[in-house]
This record gives sequence, structure tokens and C-alpha cells, in this order.
Amino acid sequence: MNIVIVFDHPYGAAASENIVHQRSYSAALLAAATRGLTANGHHIDLIDLHADGFNPVTSADDLAMWRQRRTNDPLVLQYQQRLIAADHIIFIFPIWWEAMPALTKGFIDKVFVKGVLFDEGKGGRPFYSLMPKLKGVSLLTVMSTPNAVYKWIFGDPVTKILFRGTFRKMGIRKLKWYNYTGMEHRSLEKRQHELHKTERRFTKM
Repeated sequence: MNIVIVFDHPYGAAASENIVHQRSYSAALLAAATRGLTANGHHIDLIDLHADGFNPVTSADDLAMWRQRRTNDPLVLQYQQRLIAADHIIFIFPIWWEAMPALTKGFIDKVFVKGVLFDEGKGGRPFYSLMPKLKGVSLLTVMSTPNAVYKWIFGDPVTKILFRGTFRKMGIRKLKWYNYTGMEHRSLEKRQHELHKTERRFTKM
């Protein structure tokens, strides 16, 4: 399968090693998932939003073009073509203020243009997907908030935005969320155990 990974962390994809003040558990998850997917023969297309210098802000010109079902941003156009070719999309990012970072939200706002990646719904569904090969979406997140607090107090906002509010509207039903909470307080052995488990999980995809 062609797997598109959308990665969002300021330290970048290379920050997977355990070096203090230069490490990102999100990057370590990216490396683990990549190893697993590669072992299973999948093709990986990595979109590293920070490395690409992606601008998440929707300007007045961007919005006018969006309403015309177009874009004048060559990077957005490139991203759209890569998503259209995807069999599966994986998002990897930390949770900040209970939701995704700005670049991921801007990616959804600017890249998902009506008439390009989705269109008006049929048969009572709000939208339908224009990504013909896409079968599912996986989400890997890192957060400090305990799972129970995030679910019962905050109401799982990230899945409401990305799953219910975006992909499920388009009819994409195979949606998986893997959350890694409190990793900064875990032992090195526990963090490595979770990485090995992630690698094995994606070996089986």
C-alpha cells in the first residue's frame, strides 16, 4: 500500500533519538511506525510539515481560491496529489491545549479543498471523499493529559475534529487512534516498550 504520513513536530522527523532537549517522542513513533510499515513492504510517503515550511494560515486570497475549488499554493497542490494517491493516511503529532498543533489544523483547513479531496454529500451524508484509494486513517498522538481526563472531562476533542468532523463525514470508517500519554514521566524501558509495540502493530498492517 501507499501510506502517506503527515508528521507535525517542530524538532522534525530526525528527532527520534533519546537526546535531552533534542528529542521528540512523536518522532520516535514515526521511526517505529516506519520500520514496521517498511518491513511489511509498504511504500511510505512522508509529509513533514515543519521541514516543508508549510504555512498553516488561510489568507483572504486562500479562502477566495478555496471557494473556487482551487489553490494558489504549490505546496498545497502537491499535498493534494499525494493524498489522492494514498491507500492509508497516518497523522502523528503531540496534543497541545487538548487539540492538534497549528500546522496540522492548517493542513486540514487548506489542503482539504471542496471539489478536490471531497465534495457535497449524497444520500444524507454531508460529504463524500474524492480520494479513491483511501481505505483508512490512523492517528498517533502524544500528550500529558491522562486518558481518562481527556476522554471524560474534555471529550476526546482531537478525534471529534479529525475523525468525526473530517473523515467520517466523507464516509471513511476505518479510523484508528493510538494515544501515548504521560511518556515524559515513564521509564526509558517503558517508552521503548511502547515503541516496540508500535513497530509490531504497523508490521501487521
